[in-house]
Amino acid sequence: MTVSTHARRARVHVTGAASTAVRPVLAAPRRPARVLAVFPAGVYLEVRTDLEPSVIGVITGEATRLPNSVLLATPLPRVTVGDDASVGDRAIDLGSLSLRVRRWWDPAPPLGRTDPARLAHAAALLADPPGTGLAGNGAIGLLAGSCAEGRLLGVVTAAEQLMGLGPGLTPSGDDVLAGLLVTLRHLGAATGTGRAIWLADWLAATVTFDARTRTTRISATLLHCAARGEASPEVIAVLRGIAGRQALEPALRRLHRLGHTSGADLAQGIAIGLAAVLALSGAR
Repeated sequence: MTVSTHARRARVHVTGAASTAVRPVLAAPRRPARVLAVFPAGVYLEVRTDLEPSVIGVITGEATRLPNSVLLATPLPRVTVGDDASVGDRAIDLGSLSLRVRRWWDPAPPLGRTDPARLAHAAALLADPPGTGLAGNGAIGLLAGSCAEGRLLGVVTAAEQLMGLGPGLTPSGDDVLAGLLVTLRHLGAATGTGRAIWLADWLAATVTFDARTRTTRISATLLHCAARGEASPEVIAVLRGIAGRQALEPALRRLHRLGHTSGADLAQGIAIGLAAVLALSGAR
């Protein structure tokens, strides 16, 4: 890290590790951005672009590593909501910070081939996760039943009802849909269940078509990421546990600790996706 002094203020030059999900925005020509939200361990920037992710998180190691994040090894600068920033040319300028991306990490690592029969033991552990934000909501039941039966109309109808449903920066309905999308993509590919991937393609088209007008900016970006199978390490760890690549129960406990209900809602989406892959593959 180096510090250089300019006429108005000192600039702190650092490097960071970015998710490959944000490579299109970071590699594009420099664009203006603004501070959308500020947390003790992270800052979210909204970039003026038609590309996705249009919201990028600049975070420290204490924050949840969402798939649209750039990870710093230094403290965050003091900024407030509405402050100006810029993103592009593989760099981010934010307050006194001048960040250049040197390393990349993958938010959608493949699981590898898995026998669908190996997944069945995990279904009981994921069934009815506690603490969800939409317990008893009829759209959840419609989504689960339609996915398991491969009924596209029911899936799309339920998704339209769930988008943006619930409070917070990532509403519960969006978290459920994100968990479902990532699961259909990864477990569908791992088991060779083409029907699950087909369902994920149509669901992705539905939730990303007008996400920016249906939900919060941060949640819309995360839905775009989920549509491509990109997720936080906590979600990927649960999918690896389902596939038998690591212990499932500790991964589930870590996932449930995310946010107020976000972890539980993501787990509910994963459970719906798992049940769908089992049904569509013929393993159940």
